[in-house]
Amino acid sequence: MAISVQGVVSRGKGEPVQVTEVLVPEPGPGEALVRIQACGVCHTDLHYKMGGIGDDYPYLLGHEAAGIVEAVGDNVTDVAPGDFVILNWRAVCGQCRACKRGRPWYCFNTHNAKQKMTLADGTPLSPALGIGAFAEKTLVASGQCTKVNPAIAPETAGLIGCGVMAGLGAAINTGGVTRGDSVAVIGCGGVGDAALLGARLAGATTIIAVDIDDKKLEWAREFGATHTINSRTTDMVEGIRELTGGFGADVVVEAIGRPETYKQAFFARDLAGVVVLVGVPTPDMQLELPLLEVFGRGGALKSSWYGDCLPSRDFPMLVDLHLDGRLPLEKFVSETIGIGDVEAAFTKMEHGEVLRSVVVF
Repeated sequence: MAISVQGVVSRGKGEPVQVTEVLVPEPGPGEALVRIQACGVCHTDLHYKMGGIGDDYPYLLGHEAAGIVEAVGDNVTDVAPGDFVILNWRAVCGQCRACKRGRPWYCFNTHNAKQKMTLADGTPLSPALGIGAFAEKTLVASGQCTKVNPAIAPETAGLIGCGVMAGLGAAINTGGVTRGDSVAVIGCGGVGDAALLGARLAGATTIIAVDIDDKKLEWAREFGATHTINSRTTDMVEGIRELTGGFGADVVVEAIGRPETYKQAFFARDLAGVVVLVGVPTPDMQLELPLLEVFGRGGALKSSWYGDCLPSRDFPMLVDLHLDGRLPLEKFVSETIGIGDVEAAFTKMEHGEVLRSVVVF
């Protein structure tokens, strides 16, 4: 029998989201029912609302979440009722060519719950990133549940499930930042600040934050930025080169997802340096680069999928680092809100007033 809960639904492109009744099936084989305790308001949810990811409306929004497993279906052995978990949106299959090559963080066949959550009238919902966690309870594949130490606050833990992991992983896993490196991060929202934090954790010595908002640049220093550039008033390429001996940064993380800033990232890196794209572009965007420069500058141009993470490996590690006082994840939480405040939180996000609003249940 389906369970009735309240959830945040986007019914059409650009329309205000609504809190409405959602029917959640009891877990079937390989599935888990999770009672959500906290879920961050991520820019990806706004992308869904605005049609930037697809048009499979209605969407059940929310994905950056933590909660308690309430029930599991048959053949579930990795989690059990009562476990505190962070939800992930790349449950690896273990069988595809990437997994068999020992690179499960590139899994090409990640999976979600097979059963559909619906509106009260039976209309199937598309859960954001296969999760749909702006709801009191949600149904996911059991592999999307990563058990972690319950000592961490849920509103902090949930952020590891998307923004923190995406940014920190972009710097460390994808960009390969190591001690002594110079790093520039373009775009200092939640993901960008997580990249700054990752660069500091990895031992980078020059860490440059770039944004057009002075408030965000102030926040960036709290996450490890040693220098800041307001690109509204300063040419970021020249500014980054000036701070790196005229050469450019070893690693440049582009956390916006726009062709203009990606091109600037390309020219702001040192010879043989690395550019990492972790910002999410929209389907209509196109990029042009001089092919001779791509060849002549060497190095690598990379995209970061979910920070190239392996949730079972990385989530518990980040939780432990936070509990040890080495990873101040609580600084990402600007405010906690109710389920009815998501639309207002989107507005605050667009205006740069918050790093993360977190819905608590």
